Amino acid sequence: MCGFAAMLSLHGGQADRTVVERMSQMIAHRGPDDAGNYFSGPVGFGFRRLSILDLTAAGHQPMTTSDGQVTLVFNGAIYNYAELRVELEALGHTFRSSGDTEVLLHAYCAWGEKCLDKLNGMWAFLVDDRRRGKLFGSRDRFGIKPLYYHRSRNHFLFASEIKAIRASGLYDGAPHWPTVAGFLLEDRLDESSDTFYEGIEQIPAGTAFEVNMEGHLKQWRYWAVEAVPPVDEANPAAAFAELFEDSMRLHMRSDVPVGMQLSGGLDSTSIICALARLRASTSASGPLKAFSYMSREYDESQYIADTIKMTDAQLVQLETTPQNLWANLGRLMWFQDEPVHSMQPLIGFALMELAASKGVKVILNGQGADETIAGYGSYFRDYWNTLLRRGSVLQAWLEIERYATSHGCSGGRLFMRQLRHLIQSKLHGIRAYRSLARRRNLSRLRSDPWFTPELSRCHPEQEPLNFAGDDLNTSLVGSIIRDSLPVYLRVEDRNSMAHSIEARVPFLDYRLVSFVLGLPANWKMRGAWNKFVLREGMRNRIPESVRSRVDKMGFPSSFRKWFAGPLYEPILDLLHSQKARTRGIYNIDRIIQDLGRHRNGEIDATARLSQVIQFEIWSEMQQSSNTYGRRPESNRQLSTVAM
Repeated sequence: MCGFAAMLSLHGGQADRTVVERMSQMIAHRGPDDAGNYFSGPVGFGFRRLSILDLTAAGHQPMTTSDGQVTLVFNGAIYNYAELRVELEALGHTFRSSGDTEVLLHAYCAWGEKCLDKLNGMWAFLVDDRRRGKLFGSRDRFGIKPLYYHRSRNHFLFASEIKAIRASGLYDGAPHWPTVAGFLLEDRLDESSDTFYEGIEQIPAGTAFEVNMEGHLKQWRYWAVEAVPPVDEANPAAAFAELFEDSMRLHMRSDVPVGMQLSGGLDSTSIICALARLRASTSASGPLKAFSYMSREYDESQYIADTIKMTDAQLVQLETTPQNLWANLGRLMWFQDEPVHSMQPLIGFALMELAASKGVKVILNGQGADETIAGYGSYFRDYWNTLLRRGSVLQAWLEIERYATSHGCSGGRLFMRQLRHLIQSKLHGIRAYRSLARRRNLSRLRSDPWFTPELSRCHPEQEPLNFAGDDLNTSLVGSIIRDSLPVYLRVEDRNSMAHSIEARVPFLDYRLVSFVLGLPANWKMRGAWNKFVLREGMRNRIPESVRSRVDKMGFPSSFRKWFAGPLYEPILDLLHSQKARTRGIYNIDRIIQDLGRHRNGEIDATARLSQVIQFEIWSEMQQSSNTYGRRPESNRQLSTVAM
């Protein structure tokens, strides 16, 4: 896990060492253990290393082949590097290091772009291939590791984080107001290659690309989750358990201590129990550390206690206050570069800081399980829709009844609501209906009482958010590629790298994801259970209290209560500030009025307040660079006001 920056100078120019070093220094937190540069004519690479595999100087980057023709910078981890090394050695390749970087370099030299099909891991990398006169790069299948770029008339800039491009001295952009509007009005984040910065985009997940020396960029998808074939498996639970265990075996590969973020939920419990089993079989030294946050309002202590008893892990609890979390918000925003989905990442940020203070450099967590194995409550509606669309009305009724019995609600009401949803989804297949829905959505946005019409005019015409697909798998695919996995992976990467920690997500082993998505819907949802194949696969492998629980919390917190209590005055001060009042996009008095209603318990405005708070802090960060200072006036042009 590391970070890199790169510059390609166009029209016969030379890469500027000062620019590359300035970009690289801005992301020093991603790699405090080593640094390196490479310059060859128009190409310049800067690298920051976090040493996880092969801690010696042999793992130094940028890394160049012995003939000097191919140079690599690489951020991430290739988990099957040991197996690939054996395959490459059989082809005559020799190695001087024991890590994954050199394996990736030789894999590219041996197989070119086809090497991507062989990689199991998380990565963003860039290769200067002087044999072909091109830069080649890629981002892993799910976009676990980041890669951003900016093109100007004379330069191409690449970096692991946006802040590096902004620090280059060659970028002079403005807020990308369609992205801002999508966030403030509809809570849209990381749904496309666009960012909050005009002219800075991200390479999409599962994408490879080439850039020639004239600056022509060609991108293509080398892997598509939508194309996963059906799975015909006699015992899906056993097959899942075997795949999961192998994913955990690969994700454990490290030359530094590996820890765990533990909630009382199914995903993190499955990981830590597998981690404990595998450590026992390899005689790993030192205690297995599990980092956890327990909210007083959401008690998961018994589930965690059961897990600690089974794994004999050392529990390290985060102790914090609302005031401490609020004080960290500016730091979080700086490392994230863009607003995030809620205030919840403050908990993850603090947990990573705690892990770093205990000497842990690799953290495993359950990110991705909800979006691939159907962990959110909304997926039940998609599952029932799947049954109804294929004519299995009786089965849908029985499944809804089982769910209602377990959750203490009316099966009849749920069934009628599901029929209405089915009709709506059928109507959504009609172009005229979709057009009407978009117009209604735009009208709703333009009348949003919190924001001025100028903001809504920047919002691109899109279908309303949260409309479910035709079936469960369609919704899962949508969650993986658009909403919500991309933003969660971005948060996880920045939160961990802010504290020089490598975060690994074993549920996103592409073999495991392909297997689960290929299963029939009733192996993902069944009766009252979500993640059914995971629950069955973990039978006798995790505490039964966790395996059979039907509620879901994650790392719960109490921001709703805190916004009405200890954080009310700080929020009020922010809203009353002159800069917020002159921003030109808010109806500040209405927002303050609703903050008061939130305090009185009349409404829950936590989510919307979180968006405004973050955007204000983000805007202040732009002002500090004297680079940004414009508000929306139309969806094409912005006029200047104080930021």
